[in-house]
Amino acid sequence: QHLLPPQTWTNSINQANKMALLAWAKETGIELVQINGQRRYGAPPPGWVGDPPPAGTEVFIGKLPQDMYENTLIPLFQSVGKLYEFRLMMTFSGLNRGFAYAKYSSRRGAKEAIAAFNNFEVREGCAIVVCKSTEKCELSVDGLATSVSRQELEAVLRRVTEGVLSITLYASPCQKQAQLAVLKYSSHQAAAMAKKTLMEGNTRLVGVEVRVDWLNPDLKQKLQLCEEKPSSSRAQGGKCQGVPKQAPLAPVLRNALDRLNALCQRQYLGTPLFLTKCVQANPNGWLRFWCRVVIPGCPVPFSGFTWVQQDGPGRSGHEEAKLAVALQVLRMLGESSHGLGA
Repeated sequence: QHLLPPQTWTNSINQANKMALLAWAKETGIELVQINGQRRYGAPPPGWVGDPPPAGTEVFIGKLPQDMYENTLIPLFQSVGKLYEFRLMMTFSGLNRGFAYAKYSSRRGAKEAIAAFNNFEVREGCAIVVCKSTEKCELSVDGLATSVSRQELEAVLRRVTEGVLSITLYASPCQKQAQLAVLKYSSHQAAAMAKKTLMEGNTRLVGVEVRVDWLNPDLKQKLQLCEEKPSSSRAQGGKCQGVPKQAPLAPVLRNALDRLNALCQRQYLGTPLFLTKCVQANPNGWLRFWCRVVIPGCPVPFSGFTWVQQDGPGRSGHEEAKLAVALQVLRMLGESSHGLGA
């Protein structure tokens, strides 16, 4: 007896299945939205009240026949628990890409789906794979020029992706004279869509071609170890230079705050408001701050992370962080750092 391969690939659309999908959608009133290479149901589904489900409620579905659609899959996976969202990855030709994601209203629903449908034959000889989704939310972008600032990168990413929460720049551990960025997104879906956009769209980030991938756990650990030793990693001249390059400000730059206030007045903007929070303190004196600058009249606030050292007993880390971020905002607003001591 001839056995079918575990996953059947095809180059043509099964018109009967496509018509069945359209008829099912019309009959049930279910709305399917296709965007960025995936077709989505729910998020939230009709009648949903409250916040989205917590982490651990999504399953990955693999080895799907390419001509199998939501009219078969949603009722199947809905049979074991309430679906919050179902995403089927699609090709440009209208076939599915062989995998999907189902997010349940509870972790119990996800467990039931794995127990019921892992190795389940959706067609004779065609068993699918169902397992817990890793729900990764972080990407690594390697190969950025050393001149690229976090603000420049953020401006590009906000134009072409959605849901970016934070951006951290490191010296690349793999390439000389390059930076690596770690991007954290609001959800696995947002990160996956960003990865697809940045890879398949051949997007050039701030003028350079880069390598985009999920953040590898080993790489993440290596970067975290580098973070713990900001000054020693630079002093030793090794490859492990993970800390954002924030040196103490030179004396001629101490009036960056005054310069920023003057610039805002010239451009008829309000007085900058600074929010600073120390998120990490290392034994060698380096402090890592999250900073946000809100300028009345500017539509988008400036935000990010910076490393500073306290400059003597009379200055606090917060003051140093404000000086550092003020200088960055000046650069973003087009003000040259030359002559800041004037």
